[in-house]
This record gives sequence, C-alpha cells and structure tokens, in this order.
Amino acid sequence: MRDHRHGEHAPPPDVWTGRATNRVQWLLALIGAACLALGIALAVDSAWESGIAPLVMAVVGCIAAGLLVLFGTLAFVHVALRVDEECLEVRCGHIGVPRRRIPLSHVAGAEFAPHVTPRHWGGWGYRWRPEKGTAVVVRRGEGIVLRLWDGHTFTVTVDDAEAAVQVIKDRLRPKASGPAH
Repeated sequence: MRDHRHGEHAPPPDVWTGRATNRVQWLLALIGAACLALGIALAVDSAWESGIAPLVMAVVGCIAAGLLVLFGTLAFVHVALRVDEECLEVRCGHIGVPRRRIPLSHVAGAEFAPHVTPRHWGGWGYRWRPEKGTAVVVRRGEGIVLRLWDGHTFTVTVDDAEAAVQVIKDRLRPKASGPAH
C-alpha cells in the first residue's frame, strides 16, 4: 500500500457528496409561517364590521404571502451536491426541488470559487444572470464553478468545494488506456 503523502494521488470516491446550509433562511421561513398563521387567525376570528371583501383580501393576502415566503425559503435552506462517475446532481431543500442534473460529459472544467456571495447573484436561491450563468446560492462562502461545453457556467455553494472540484477534475481526465500494441 502506498502512502499518498509521497506524491501518490488517492483515487476519487465512487460518490462524493457535499452540502451547504443557510440558517438565516430558517428565520425567513418563520416569518412566512407567522404570515400564514395570521391569515388563518383572521379567517377564524372574523369580527370585522367593514365588510367581507376587506376580510377576504386580508386573509388571502396573508395566506398567499405566508405560503410564498415559507416554501420559497425552505427550498433554499440547504443544497446537496452529489458527484458520481457520470453526473453531478444538485438538490435544494428538504424535498430536493429545484434539482439540476449535469452529465460530466457536458462539463469542460471545474474551478474552486472561494467567495461566492448572494449579492453577486441577486440574492439567495436558483439564479440566472446572462453575464454570469446559472447558480444555486444558499449562503456566502466557498463554491464550485463548472464550465460547460456549451459556453455556460453553473455555480453552486457547497462546503469543502475544493474537494468537489478535485473529484470532478479527476473524473474529467481521460481514462488511461492500456499499453499500445
């Protein structure tokens, strides 16, 4: 058995997984839940004397805003990245939606990005900017940038991004063939 400290490179794992979490999103989810609860409370305890239309508008508005904020934030509380022999898959939130699957055959290269910020992408979540490409940003910090063969890029925030980049690069290298005959 060889020691990898002497220049030997350990083979990549069959499947590499990583994730990133944003605890601030939980606070926003609580705000969404509070709006939802307010809408339900208004519907149940409707002692308004100004008419049914304002009550319905208030109830529907609170419930709609609450659901939008609640599910919109819960979808981006965390992101999970999975790299196997054939593809890279990104899944967001607890139910894994939105999801993006990129075959490694579509990847031209991978780079470590030490400072990915929501501000550069226009906020948290699944983002697209014409000059930058597509990204899944759930927190500020390290991430990976994939350069795709079609000229686009895909960025994702993930813990231990340097390890993910190395695994991807190892899988992009052409497989060594046997000795020439």
